[in-house]
Amino acid sequence: MIKHIYIYKILILLLVGSGFSFAQELEAPADILDATFHKERRNVFRNNLPPNSVAVFFANPVRNRANDVDYVYHQNPDFYYLTGYKEANALLLIFKEKQLKKDGTTYDELIFVQPRDARAEMWTGKRLGKEGVISQLEFKEVFDNTQFANYKLNFSAFDKVIFTDFNNDVRDNERDTGDLYSLIEQFKIKANYPGIKKSLEIEPKPANLDTKSLGAIMNNIRGIKTVEEIELLKKAINISTIGQVEVMKAMKPGMSETEVQGIHEFVFKKFGSEYEGYPSIVGAGNNGCILHYIENQKPSIADGELILMDLGAEYHGYTADITRTIPVNGKFSPEQKSIYDLVYKAQQTAIEASKAGVTWKATVDIARDIINQGLFELGIIDSPNARHMYYPHGLGHHIGLDVHDKGNYDVFEPNMVFTVEPGIYIPEGSKCDKKWWRIAVRIEDDVMIGEDGNPILLSGYAPRTSEEIEKMMEQSSVLDNFVLPKLE
Repeated sequence: MIKHIYIYKILILLLVGSGFSFAQELEAPADILDATFHKERRNVFRNNLPPNSVAVFFANPVRNRANDVDYVYHQNPDFYYLTGYKEANALLLIFKEKQLKKDGTTYDELIFVQPRDARAEMWTGKRLGKEGVISQLEFKEVFDNTQFANYKLNFSAFDKVIFTDFNNDVRDNERDTGDLYSLIEQFKIKANYPGIKKSLEIEPKPANLDTKSLGAIMNNIRGIKTVEEIELLKKAINISTIGQVEVMKAMKPGMSETEVQGIHEFVFKKFGSEYEGYPSIVGAGNNGCILHYIENQKPSIADGELILMDLGAEYHGYTADITRTIPVNGKFSPEQKSIYDLVYKAQQTAIEASKAGVTWKATVDIARDIINQGLFELGIIDSPNARHMYYPHGLGHHIGLDVHDKGNYDVFEPNMVFTVEPGIYIPEGSKCDKKWWRIAVRIEDDVMIGEDGNPILLSGYAPRTSEEIEKMMEQSSVLDNFVLPKLE
């Protein structure tokens, strides 16, 4: 990684002197959400605001990985949902009513964004800048983030100033007066946020700050997916299921967890997935009993073990969430099959019960009752009502721009997209017969409530029953002849 400032300055001078333009358009996929989608989402959001209110959104912070290397930037999903803007150090304000400017014109939204910067763009890529946000994202009132400090806005004039409260964990780039740290501090001063140190001669009047309502509004909106969102989710889901299928065909004893992860993620990239929707979980044997096991470092998976694979491709911001559990040698043992088939029965029954108007809790109870009864019949617990930790998590969650997406959990509604993911985990040392130890099974599928109110399985391309999995694992893999040289 180049870091020499001298070379950096020389290259800038050469590029600028030669007439190189950083304004050239970057190639982008044809199926990303367009400006119309985000504008319509802002209108829906505005309609949900209370009278005489303003909502304030901040872009996500840049997070440092180590020294001069940052993590790959990921936008605040709410910010992206409402704007389409993917860059850091930005601020969005949405007003319930039209606001009057001095020249007599009106506006109902403001956005402050990173200015163009040839030096920065040479290293980290093109910025939209004000002009790009106007032309590509169709905002009218656009300003450089450095202009927010002097922008006259009386927050005390609103009945509510709605925003998400701060965690006070944002770094201050002292060389940048428009960075996120500065935007937050300037907002706090303008809104008379509690505890902020004032540097003004006249202290602003207190604003009615509301840090509770924003989550509820976004849950109502984002929990019901639009046609455009569903198309992107379907692509993410299809990519993820193809990854599961290819691993089933390629799986062999002796492979490492990391290698299995790599096959999944190669498939993701092959189909244009930009990222994983969350850290990939690939746990063989007892590692599968760790619900969010992400080390994936077991060097050699033993013959006879199960491997639990919970991975999701993120496609243009939208993430799938798929889990399959398979025998590394292609055949379930009798004990493994008993547990797997029990989890499948609980999952399939819960999916079939997931209909518009049905409560989420009803399906949770259905799955848990089936698993408890099954564990009792297998002699693993003493009673169907016994308390245990073999099924320690919930049944499912919304998916979308977040893997645990925003949405309500009262009743199912059309165009909700969510997971159904029961599981049984019996770690080594459990208080049951040793033959059950080290068996961990989770089956997770992505489901949508259709317009008719019935569930639609979106992730069925990846085999789900124990018999289907074994049959798929008999097929040859395109990776069978992919042999790399030995690493000395």
